[in-house]
Amino acid sequence: MTPENDYGELETGETTISFASKELANSNLKKGFVESNLENKPFATELGFIRDSVEDILKLAEQNGATILEKPYQKPWGQTVAYARDIDGFLIEICTPIV
Repeated sequence: MTPENDYGELETGETTISFASKELANSNLKKGFVESNLENKPFATELGFIRDSVEDILKLAEQNGATILEKPYQKPWGQTVAYARDIDGFLIEICTPIV
C-alpha cells in the first residue's frame, strides 16, 4: 500500500494484482473509465481465488461486505466454486483447485 492508501498490490507470485483508488484511476486515465458498482450487472471479468475451503472464505467475504451471487456448488469435474461481488461490485470467484 502507498502511504496515501490510493494504490496497493497483492503478492501473488509472478503475477501482480494491483488496486487503485477511483481518484488515482481518474488521474491516470484522462478519458475516464467505467466504474463498477452494485447497481449494475458485474463485468464479464472475474478475479479468482483458489482455496481449499470455499465455504469458509465465502463466509469471511460476506462478513466483510461482499454480496453472494452463487453459493458453493460442484462443477461436473469435481471443483467447488462460488461467486460473489466485492463492495465495489467486482465479480469474485472462490474455488477449489482443479484436480
